[in-house]
Amino acid sequence: MSTDCKKWLGKKLERLQGSEIYNAEKTNAEIAQQYGLKVSDIVKLNYNENLYSPREKVVPLLKEVAEECDFRIYPQNEEARLKEKISEYMQVPAECIAMGNSSDEVMERVIRIFLEKGEAAVTFAPTFSVFKYCVKYHGVEYVQVPLLDDFGIDMAGMRKAFTPNTRLLYLCSPNNPTAGQLRSREVEALIEEFSGIVLVDEAYGEYADYSVVPLIKKYENLIVLRTFSKAFSLAGLRLGYAVACPVLAKVLDKSPAPYPVNVVSLSMGRKMLENIGLMRESVGALKAERGKLINALNEIKGIGAFDSKANFVLFNTTKPYAEVYEVALSQGLVIKKLGKLLKYENCLRTTVGLPEMNAKLLKALCEYMGD
Repeated sequence: MSTDCKKWLGKKLERLQGSEIYNAEKTNAEIAQQYGLKVSDIVKLNYNENLYSPREKVVPLLKEVAEECDFRIYPQNEEARLKEKISEYMQVPAECIAMGNSSDEVMERVIRIFLEKGEAAVTFAPTFSVFKYCVKYHGVEYVQVPLLDDFGIDMAGMRKAFTPNTRLLYLCSPNNPTAGQLRSREVEALIEEFSGIVLVDEAYGEYADYSVVPLIKKYENLIVLRTFSKAFSLAGLRLGYAVACPVLAKVLDKSPAPYPVNVVSLSMGRKMLENIGLMRESVGALKAERGKLINALNEIKGIGAFDSKANFVLFNTTKPYAEVYEVALSQGLVIKKLGKLLKYENCLRTTVGLPEMNAKLLKALCEYMGD
């Protein structure tokens, strides 16, 4: 290797290694080993997965996929068939859909395609951290505007952040980690006023009150992210999509690498839409349990839980959040520690688990907070 090549490569590696990226937390096995627990004792409530779709109903669909697909050959018409089903589900033409390996991957694709160095992306804070990682990884300026204390958008502050170089606006709604859905009139006002791409992340859209997807007919600069990871319980298969006007969707779907999504994920996504009652039943059950969980958390002295339009609940405690997190973890309860969010000093987040999971968490919190 030449001296010039070593210098060039060294600089590249230094920049990439210094990039802030999403780091997965410890596995259930690692947690169990650390605290002397059984893996079966671990209650995973930190990644907002939907456990309300019974395995005994989902596994047979996956077996059907295994029987129908020939994994020895590249995907054939699986993507087109899935787009047809999404088209029916979202009530948009199939040409308005672009597929991806999770909505996160589609998000990164939007940043890569539409932003260049010297340009900026803007969002509010706190919000989904992966967006920041993707923006900074591509060397684009990242601008954030704090939410109001009620988790609403600071419209005046957001408008001030819009500059001629700001070309991407990211709105997570329902928002992770605050769990609230943005006001529809404010979202549309920002889409109307922003002179660039508006990316609305609706990963938790099935749990919310409304969707902005119908607005793609009105705004050619709008891209809406959706996923099969949450309501459809396919987090492990990494399947997501974008909905936009046909021109934008075609650009997003155009990839130099062929067959970006594997045949199993494409086929399983279609199966879940063909059996959409599974999703709707699981969402209904989770939303009912969500209300119970919020009420129960608010009954515990020293805990304040916020309303949720997602499949998780944000809560603040009067005791240090790190201590609360460790107490839960020592009992095999894995929640998300967040810390200070706006004026709230000790925030944590929990997935809305199955009733028995939530009961175990509530018991642990009640005992600790009542000390």
